[in-house]
Order: sequence, then C-alpha cells, then structure tokens
Amino acid sequence: MTTDREKVRLIFGFKLKQLRQERGLSTYDLADKTGLSPSYLNEIEKGKKYPKTEKIFAIAKALETDYDALVSLKVSKQLEAVAELLNSNILNELPLELFGIEPGYFLEMMAAAPAKLSAFINTLIEIGRNYDLRVEQFYYSVLRTYQAMHDAYFDDIEQQADLFLANHPLPTAPVESPAYLTQVLASEYGCGLVTYDETSLPALATLRSVFIPETNKLLINKGLSVGQTAFTLGREVGYRQLGLTQRPLESSMLAAASFEEVLNNFRASYFARAILIPRTQVLPMLTDILAQPTWRPDRMLAAMASFAVTPEMFLSRVMNLFASHFGLKDLFFIRFDQPTDQQRFVISKELHLSRLHAPHGVARDEHYCRRQVALTMLNDMRTQQAEGRWNGQPFCQAQITTYAPNGQAYLVLSIAKSSPPSTTNSSINIGLPITDDLRHVIAFLDDPAIPRTDVGDTCERCPITDCTVRAAPATVLAKGEQVERVKLAIDGLREKGLDNAQ
Repeated sequence: MTTDREKVRLIFGFKLKQLRQERGLSTYDLADKTGLSPSYLNEIEKGKKYPKTEKIFAIAKALETDYDALVSLKVSKQLEAVAELLNSNILNELPLELFGIEPGYFLEMMAAAPAKLSAFINTLIEIGRNYDLRVEQFYYSVLRTYQAMHDAYFDDIEQQADLFLANHPLPTAPVESPAYLTQVLASEYGCGLVTYDETSLPALATLRSVFIPETNKLLINKGLSVGQTAFTLGREVGYRQLGLTQRPLESSMLAAASFEEVLNNFRASYFARAILIPRTQVLPMLTDILAQPTWRPDRMLAAMASFAVTPEMFLSRVMNLFASHFGLKDLFFIRFDQPTDQQRFVISKELHLSRLHAPHGVARDEHYCRRQVALTMLNDMRTQQAEGRWNGQPFCQAQITTYAPNGQAYLVLSIAKSSPPSTTNSSINIGLPITDDLRHVIAFLDDPAIPRTDVGDTCERCPITDCTVRAAPATVLAKGEQVERVKLAIDGLREKGLDNAQ
C-alpha cells in the first residue's frame, strides 16, 4: 500500500505537524514565518507533498530546529508506533480495497492524528501480545470479516465453478471424482500426483498435501478419505482455474507469508466445494429437507453422501446456500475439535454472519458448555472409539439451544466426524437464531423429537446451577456479579447520602 517515497513524505509530515503544535503555532502562523501558503503546508503535513531543500530550511528555522533533524527518519517517542507500522509490511498486507477503503484515505487519516493513532496502535499491539496473536491469526480475522460482508457467498467463484463443470462434468459416482480430477490436473495443467505415507515421508505425516512448484507435483497423504482427497484435488484445480499464483504450498498453512496467500487459499477452497457440491444439485435436496415436517438426520447424511465430500465441506456449502438462496443470513458456523486422548474442546473455526453469536471463541483456559450437541456428539464418538464400537460413520443431530445468559434460542445442525490423518475428532455446526423468518423456511422447527436444552457459553460464564456436566465453577460469572453488587452498593450510598449511611 505504501512506497518508500510515501513513507518518507508521511514521516516528514508527522514530524512537521508535531513540532508545529509543540511550538503553539497554527498553520497560518507557520505560513507567515516561512512564506509558504497554508494549503501547501497542509498538504505537506498530510504526506501528500515533500518540500524542496530551500523550503525545508525555511521550515526548520521557523520551528527552531535544524535541517538534519527535520529530514531524518528518526521520530519522537509519541510517533514510534506509527513509524514502525509504516516500516513494517503490515500496511502493504492490509486488504483495504476489499472493504471499500481507499489507501490514500487511510493514509490521510493517519496524517490527521498521528499521536492518537500511535496510542491506538500500541494498544492493539499490547492486546496481541497478551493473547499471543500471530500475524496469520490477524489475516484469518480479516478473512472472516470479508466473508461476513459477502454473506459467505461469492458469485464470481460460483460462475467459474459452473464454467469448469460445463467443460468437465464430474462422474456420477462420487468415489470416482478423485481419479477424474487427477486426470484433469495432469492433462490440462501438467500437474503430477504423488502419494505418500508416514513411512515414505514421516515429516509430512500430519499434512494432507504439499505442492512442489519446481516439479509441478502435488503430494497427497495416502491416509485421506475420498472426500478429503477430492477436496485437495479440487482446490488444486481452483488455484489454476482462478489464476491464483500466490498460494501456500502445504494443506495446513504453517505460516502465512501474506494476506493474499490466505485469501487465495480461501478462494481456491471455495471453488473446490462449489464443483464438488454444485448448487444446481444440492439446492433441491436442501429445499426438500427443510420442507419436511419432521427432522431426520438420515436425510442430511444421505444428501451429503451424494457427493465426494467431508462433513465440513458439506456444511460449509450448506451455509453458503442458506445465506444466498434461503435468506438465512443471520447464522454462525463453528467447528469444535477434540483430540481422541483428551477431554478438552477447542473452537478451531468460526464464522458469524450479521453479528457475534454464542458460542464463540473465548479465553483458551475456559470450558465450553458440555450440554451443546456439538460437544455431546464428540464425547459419544470418543466413547465408541475407545470401546471399539464406532463404525466409522459420521454422527448427525439437531438441537434447539436456549442460551441462559440472554434467552436467545438457536436451531443447531451438527455433524461429527474424525479428521484423518490426525487423531482429532471434530463437530461441524450451523446455528440459526429462531425467528419468524426461520419458521417460514424450516418446517420441522417444532418437531418434538428435536431436543431442547438450556446451555451456557462456557462453564466459567454459565448461570445454570443444576448442571450435571459442569467442568469448572462459574468464576467469570461470579466475578461479574460481585462487580455489579459493588456498583449497586455505591449507587445506594449516593442516593441515601453518606451521612444517612453511617
């Protein structure tokens, strides 16, 4: 976003404005002392212009400083954070254009109040350090905001997927999709496929795939399911079909080099889901499921089985179409993970459209509510795996949850599955606030077979007192209640007057 010349102009402008204000001079005062016009000085302070040498000498004299100090890129303590931001790669990575923000306008805002912006930047940096936020987490946060702005539906990628399918119709049998996509990659893009396992490439055993650009070969883990393999191949086609050259090489991004890598990985992944689950095929299935008066999870699983996909791919696609074709734009998508050897649950993916829903990611040391169907299914799956009773098939359930803190009710649709090659189980969840609009779309909403449960967000914040699966005391809630009691006591003293309270 910023060139070296722009950085020099901005830093000079910041320093000029700071020195002028420290001397108690207005722009007009400085204009009188230098012989320069107020508008020209204003342009300099905004970083739009850089004065010639003789004019810098005049400005330095008027501000009672010297030429070298003024043109130096060294800044005062108050401006250090802004200078650090300008010299970092962050501004070049901020995708301001995606949010309709002109880069020039952003720079103008920086120039308008550099000291305040510096304090704000320092605050953000401090928050990031306290929560151990990495740069890729920042990129993913930006990506989630970008998706929410578009209601998780991207028609330009949908059209590219339709164009690809028109020329490359996938096989009717889902199990044949990987072989077909392998052929497309080889014949049209010269991309070869190499499989590996923990014996041949032990260092890559936890990854699903790695692309080697020097040889134009895609390495795929043999332990993947048909759906995972199809998605990996479909995403590789997506990079090429969409002309995305800046991309991560590994399936699980180890470190994001730029926001463009994160964005392109998302776009290629969206393309893969769009060709493996074409909207023309899945929309009639979803329409039929939602029109039924009763909820039957087998219908959802049968629809998923019609495609070579994983549960996460399927529900991600359902979320796209819920928002775009059924008008259900106020929803959340969450993935909970649980390693098979642990009782801990973590939110590994989340996307909230319209507003922040519950549950959502909180402090890592808190315990998510065990009453949620997302977690009860994972516990059931882990028990069956430990006892050797699990048949390898995903679980699918629905639940109507009412959040105790605010009374908001949601219909939650969940699918739990294992995630090879890792030993982690995951539950994928779509939550829809129960409204009149939702009742018009989903006929089975009042099906008595759907369990209705009061839930909390985390145990530490939950007001439910008779919970039998609580994993931790409500410490955060208790602290908040104590603060409220103190506030009420203070308000009472103020109303009565201190003399009456004694």
